[in-house]
Amino acid sequence: MSPHRPVIARTAIALVFASGIAGCTSGDGVGVAPAPQVVDDGAAATTNAVATTISEATSPTSAVVSTSTPDSPTTDTPTTTEPVRGGSAPPEWLGTRDLPLRPGETNGIAEPTPPELIDRRLWTEDVLPPPPSSEFVSSVTTPPPAHVVLRSTWREDCPVGLDDLSYAQVSFVGFDGLFHTGEFILHRDITPQVVEIFRRLHEIEFPIEEMRVTSQDAVDAHPTGDSNNTSSFVCRPAVNSNRWSRHAHGGAIDINPFHNPYVRGDLVIPELASAYLDRDRDVPGMITAEIAQLFADIGWGWGGNWNSSSDWMHFSDTGG
Repeated sequence: MSPHRPVIARTAIALVFASGIAGCTSGDGVGVAPAPQVVDDGAAATTNAVATTISEATSPTSAVVSTSTPDSPTTDTPTTTEPVRGGSAPPEWLGTRDLPLRPGETNGIAEPTPPELIDRRLWTEDVLPPPPSSEFVSSVTTPPPAHVVLRSTWREDCPVGLDDLSYAQVSFVGFDGLFHTGEFILHRDITPQVVEIFRRLHEIEFPIEEMRVTSQDAVDAHPTGDSNNTSSFVCRPAVNSNRWSRHAHGGAIDINPFHNPYVRGDLVIPELASAYLDRDRDVPGMITAEIAQLFADIGWGWGGNWNSSSDWMHFSDTGG
């Protein structure tokens, strides 16, 4: 079924992070988070252009300027010091491999994990303005802004209407140790709960590689087996099924898919993530019992507890 541009009766307006948005907790967990700010349609349209600004990734610099003259003692004058980036640059081939498909499926055939990704800690590319500080910040817009909807997978035959969806931006800690801005679309009734979970993940510095709204192009693309986008709303069927995925209802989220793959028999998604089928590994980014409990506390189910398959990335409000 080919996607088409949805007709949106009203213009939804995006909120973006700015220094005026109140944060609440720092990376060390001090403070109490306020409830996410919910903004209905009708706010000033001048923020739209800002929301789509692509900001350059923070570059690691650390400098101390030393000045001295023959008549004066040496003094050290510190300049502004930015955080040092950890992790590593993505390999040049990331996202370029076309894996052979499984017979009769759109999923690829699983292959061994490349050495560069066995302990995956890649830099995050900023596609939204990063947060102004290390404090957690968030914003929620209901319904999602028009320009966000147009780059999502929503269409008129999806099982959820736009008025029942919300668009959220949250800050998160990358594998590079820097703070970034992520985004997701979920059902409006559960968005505040999920924002609070991301506040907790920020507090314990659980690393996330990227968090972007899923586009239709990404859904239709040939599998490369190495994606790692934390995502939520996707208007698609469940894997190898004719029924709607819980993602299509705005009731599910996948976290660090490469670190937490889906597996059923010899099917692995992402297809290069087989090194992460060993759940006894102690590697940052993997879902632990502590993370799963955050979702259990709000009544959500975890795909890591399924019987016929394991979907360690997947959390949903119905458990499916």
